[in-house]
Amino acid sequence: MKPSTTDQIQGNVHEIKGKVKEKAGQATNNPDLVAEGQNENLAGKVQKKVGQIEKVFEK
Repeated sequence: MKPSTTDQIQGNVHEIKGKVKEKAGQATNNPDLVAEGQNENLAGKVQKKVGQIEKVFEK
């Protein structure tokens, strides 16, 4: 599997995990967990975008 594809998949996984943590933090009224989820969600978006950029330059 190409590195760009791997980055995109891992980015999606991090986004999903971040959203789950954010919702769990909201449900339990835990601001630290909400912040952690938001950070992981953002990191996933960045990683996914890096994978998309790598895919462009592979051609």
